[in-house]
Amino acid sequence: MDPIDMAVRVLQRDGLIVYPTETVYGLGADALSEDAVMRVYEAKNRPLSQPISVAVSDMDMLSAIAVVDDAARAFIERFLPGPVTVALPAKSCLPAILTGGTGLIGIRWPDNEIALAIIARFDSPITATSANISGEAPPTRPGEVYVPNDYLVDGGELPGTPSTVVDLTARCILRKGAEWETVEAFLETIR
Repeated sequence: MDPIDMAVRVLQRDGLIVYPTETVYGLGADALSEDAVMRVYEAKNRPLSQPISVAVSDMDMLSAIAVVDDAARAFIERFLPGPVTVALPAKSCLPAILTGGTGLIGIRWPDNEIALAIIARFDSPITATSANISGEAPPTRPGEVYVPNDYLVDGGELPGTPSTVVDLTARCILRKGAEWETVEAFLETIR
């Protein structure tokens, strides 16, 4: 069976997949299933107070789960797909646990063919947290993945620089990562 189809089959059963992005390996589960999201928290040994981002494959999927104003849309059109996570007000279709009580959802639109193919074929957002135990280094190679999972899609060695996280409601960088200088300069134009 094709690795993309196998990954989708695992996701459809509330399973956990490890998948490549343009930054590090991600731990994916059906972002609309509270049971699947709880499995991610348990696998990572992550406190429930810490939000978990989700990954989408297109603007329609992004708009279905978050509130996007004109400034946020301009930012998204400039930087996504790419190594940036945008935090936006979450819509009620998402399990509230994903927001860690903030009301905001972090969204990745990865610039990686394998990740995009999985999400597009699954036709729904998946979790986009690094495939590591909380507090440990994010994996850049399949051999570095120790977090429990049901299926790993091998994407070879990845660059390893985490995404830059941007709160588009406050127009500020929450975590500096890939391309943060360019992101900061652009934020100045939409503040």
